[in-house]
Amino acid sequence: MKKKVGLTLVWALSGLLPAEAAQKDEDAERLERAATVFQEIMDTPDKGIPQSLLDKAHCAVIVPGLKKGAFIFGAKYGRGFFSCRSKKGVGWTGPAAVRVEGGSFGLQIGGSETDVILLVMNENGVRRLLSSKFTLGADASVAGGPVGRTSSAEVDALLSAEILSWSRSRGIFAGVSLQGATLRQDLDVNRRLYGRPLTNREIIEGELAPPAVAERLVQALNKYSSRKS
Repeated sequence: MKKKVGLTLVWALSGLLPAEAAQKDEDAERLERAATVFQEIMDTPDKGIPQSLLDKAHCAVIVPGLKKGAFIFGAKYGRGFFSCRSKKGVGWTGPAAVRVEGGSFGLQIGGSETDVILLVMNENGVRRLLSSKFTLGADASVAGGPVGRTSSAEVDALLSAEILSWSRSRGIFAGVSLQGATLRQDLDVNRRLYGRPLTNREIIEGELAPPAVAERLVQALNKYSSRKS
């Protein structure tokens, strides 16, 4: 009997290991896509996120390829990562994982995918981001971020929202107000990335070193804004 139970466990684990490896590969690919999305947007300053806003941001959230589900009317779902400024004053923390669900994503057309970027502009926004779940527009104020070099719009945006949001769909990049979108921590991804169970708060406040697969994303954040202004 014990032998049969042992064999059953071995078979079960042998099935789980390939699935876990595949999920790790997906996490790594998503981190690479997040780094690429951020770099592409910052490399076009006249049509991207104003540098002065990025320099003032406390945290940055990047969700590459948010999808609209055809099987449920209006359903939207995506996975991404966020990083916050180091308490040392230079650099960014290792990334924590988030899931985004629901909300109005403006530029998304039909079944197309949308890249989403959020900048958290103050401590209240950071506290919301580090919670297990919060809703944009209800728990934290959110506004569409200005695009390009528009200083007056930047001031207005900073005064009106804790979080600024942008999306890119089919090559078009613009600020959108993601009212109703829910962000929740993705504990499964955190565990795969860091090798042990961790909450988003533990990763960010503990300033854990980024895993190797996340280095490109952190390097991109440091390249475009290593210090908070």
